[in-house]
Amino acid sequence: MPLLTQTPTCPRLTLSRLALVAALLGAAPALAQQEDRPDPRPAHEQPAPDMQGLAGPYLAARMATVENDFRAAARYYEEASAKDPEDVYLQDSALVALSSAGEVDKAVALAERLAEAGRDTELAGLLRRAQLIRAGDWDGLLSLIAADSDPERPIESDLLDGTMQAWAMLGAGRAQDALAKFEEMAAAEGIGPVVNYHLALARALVGDYETADELLQQSEAGSPLLGVIARVQILAQLDRQDEALALLEDLPGIEAEPQLLKLRQRLQAGEPVPFDVIAGPADGIAHLFLSFASALAGSPDPEPLALIHARLAAWISPENPEARLIVAQLLQDRQQFDLAETEFEAVRRMGEMRPQAELSRIDALSGAGRHDEAEKAALALTVAYPDLAPAWVALGDVMRQQEKFREAIPSYDKALALLQGAPAEVRWFPLYARGIALERAGQFDRAEADLLAALEIRPDQPSLLNYLGYSWIDRGENLERALGMIERAVELSPGDGYILDSLAWAYYRLGRYQEAVAPMEQSIATMASDPLVNDHLGDIYWMVGRGREAQIQWRRALSLEPGESGEVDPDRIRDKLERGLDAVLADEAAAGTVDQPRAEADATE
Repeated sequence: MPLLTQTPTCPRLTLSRLALVAALLGAAPALAQQEDRPDPRPAHEQPAPDMQGLAGPYLAARMATVENDFRAAARYYEEASAKDPEDVYLQDSALVALSSAGEVDKAVALAERLAEAGRDTELAGLLRRAQLIRAGDWDGLLSLIAADSDPERPIESDLLDGTMQAWAMLGAGRAQDALAKFEEMAAAEGIGPVVNYHLALARALVGDYETADELLQQSEAGSPLLGVIARVQILAQLDRQDEALALLEDLPGIEAEPQLLKLRQRLQAGEPVPFDVIAGPADGIAHLFLSFASALAGSPDPEPLALIHARLAAWISPENPEARLIVAQLLQDRQQFDLAETEFEAVRRMGEMRPQAELSRIDALSGAGRHDEAEKAALALTVAYPDLAPAWVALGDVMRQQEKFREAIPSYDKALALLQGAPAEVRWFPLYARGIALERAGQFDRAEADLLAALEIRPDQPSLLNYLGYSWIDRGENLERALGMIERAVELSPGDGYILDSLAWAYYRLGRYQEAVAPMEQSIATMASDPLVNDHLGDIYWMVGRGREAQIQWRRALSLEPGESGEVDPDRIRDKLERGLDAVLADEAAAGTVDQPRAEADATE
């Protein structure tokens, strides 16, 4: 099930932070004026601050890069590289930022200037290749690849250029040479399955569907969706419609893929099915870039080149919805939600609503804080696909993120009803999410049943252990088991500030104040700007006799505008500062009030 829960937004590059850089460079006065009159435009549309020399824009670009703010990084790297056009590192960094931001036209122009000045880089060469591909200049592409080729380099280490070369030969009308090049590469150790996918597409383009079908069965490249579409279309050309239908019928989740549904409907109706998964060599190379993007994105430490390859695929083949979707998802992974929304919207304009794209889009809108739009998108998806359980989970999550807990419960009810009979593993998250909504809506008996059911499926899920354990501690129930669950959650996720906060607060509620100090101090080390953690640490300090430090933490909590989160009562903190925690607790005990448990900040799958 996709991640459909609230995601914290990435900090944006702000003028105040740039002012700090400028101050270090002696350029603070120019920025101080801007601080007095904030520019209402988004950061990427604001004029660059007037920083002196190269260091200012370079440091601003570096900060923007760390934060994945590609548009700001591109602007500052362009400014920095203009000040020192001889610095290849700056030029290449500008290429990375421009490409990542989707400003491929600008990146290509810069790559051309670098080549003309004799300062070509590997990325500049890739961009120049993309320009020739988009223009259909196959002879130019072949010449560029030949100029960069190394006869000593093994074929298997040159997969990208070799496959592009074969496609370029096909584009230049040299079909036999192209097929021979593909076959030569397919024989190399380790890359045969990848090359066979492209050889299959090339064979299909020249009308050799029999061989194309045989090759597709051996290949392991291309996206699963595009590979299936290609094989179904090829089988249709061979008048093997029954096999094509059987292939589609055996696919799990076909109901969520409009392209596959449309293919199935045409086959069932006996209508002709053309081979149009690619229209020519440029589309073939776009598929190649997507293969590289997927491989790079799937590595344990995702490469920045993953986004660049996906951007180039979309630039070469702008009507390829799969390319736009992969770009959107990669941007979303980097918390660039506004850029991602542009790509999701492009996918929507291309045709039917694609559930996979919509689910990711809803997540992106939520992550960007655009909850009204996320709610509308989730409602539209449930209307279009009423039997799609993830759509109802998405709607429930959007409601829960807005603290509409009662409204979220029916959505989770619907999702779990649709998942009756499904493998237990796909049910744990809707159970967990509904349990949170029920608990926050004051229906603890139902919440407890859901959380326990989810725990049976995922006994070692840290957030789940933490949520149920804390809820029991807060209610004074199952104390030993609850504490053991939270301690287990800490073992499984030792750096999670929320879980450390729960452990410390569990010790506090049990009167084990000295034991509470260490985990709460660990928690605040990772969540220094969280008002509730600061408030909790203040209470714990008070109970161990560190009254002055307690007051410092309470004042810190107040400075963080605790009322905005709804989890901390600023008036209660002021009361503690004025009268002390003992007096506040005595009044609350007399009134019969207790603190509410903390909601999990991010209920994630």
